[in-house]
Amino acid sequence: MLRITFLGTGGSTPTPNRTPSAIAVNRKGELMLFDCGEGAQQQMMRAKTGMKITAIFITHFHADHVLGIPGLLQTMALQDRVEPLEIYGPRHVDKFLYHLLALGYAGRSFDVKAIELEPGDVVRRADYEIRTVKTVHNVVSIGYVLEEDLRPGRFNRERAIELGIKPGPLFARLQSGRSIIVDDKEIKPEQVLGPPRPGRKIVYTGDTRPCESVIEASKNADLMIHDGTLSEETKEYAIDYMHSTALEAAEVAKKASVRKLILTHLSARYSDLDGARKLREEARQVFENTEVASDLMTIEVGYRDKE
Repeated sequence: MLRITFLGTGGSTPTPNRTPSAIAVNRKGELMLFDCGEGAQQQMMRAKTGMKITAIFITHFHADHVLGIPGLLQTMALQDRVEPLEIYGPRHVDKFLYHLLALGYAGRSFDVKAIELEPGDVVRRADYEIRTVKTVHNVVSIGYVLEEDLRPGRFNRERAIELGIKPGPLFARLQSGRSIIVDDKEIKPEQVLGPPRPGRKIVYTGDTRPCESVIEASKNADLMIHDGTLSEETKEYAIDYMHSTALEAAEVAKKASVRKLILTHLSARYSDLDGARKLREEARQVFENTEVASDLMTIEVGYRDKE
């Protein structure tokens, strides 16, 4: 399972339809947040994601991306959380967390640790990693790439039986990439497995102008979630405030050969259905498989070889 829940999809100013930036990623039961704007914990309640978050990844420290953290920490403390929480972010994330804790936004029931990241850093997990990518905004900012490890190739059942292997635990051992011994002969996984298959890859840019670093980092991603704050008619504002238009985000997606683009961080002027439709249609002129995120929208990212 790789489930993406858009908790908040608005730009700097909340609207009745859109709360500030926050995305929940549930990968095989591990819950992570990417940005945590105001009201994120209420959105988590509405979406029924739960609050057993292992880590929060911050793209930058503008208020609409971080003001949900104090309340979330307070709620976790009131719920007697004991598991540690990691908060990753760009330069000064340690100072940000220090001041939150000094103001009493978390109790003593669990540890909160700040980890500073630079573009190119890697957060390694058991079978996937999260890489940081340089973005171009009007403050220090980074984006994130979550990419799973290669998976074993398809298991050739017929070939395994030909080699004298009986269906059962030995099949599973080979499928997991381990060799076995049958009739004093070693049988290696590559004898019964096809070529390795790719895992899933998703990209979240946070706020950014179009940039080559994001294009390179996003090559062949299954999903790109990109800043699509404004339309072409207000491109001057996008340039001035270091955001992207919907069409510009589509150009990035096309150059990166991603499979799907979802636009988020919509300006208040495009927060209703007509505005979202306008941005979507502009983007689809360049990249057809484009959607515009809405609050509480949930999607599942599947393996490409199963489609």
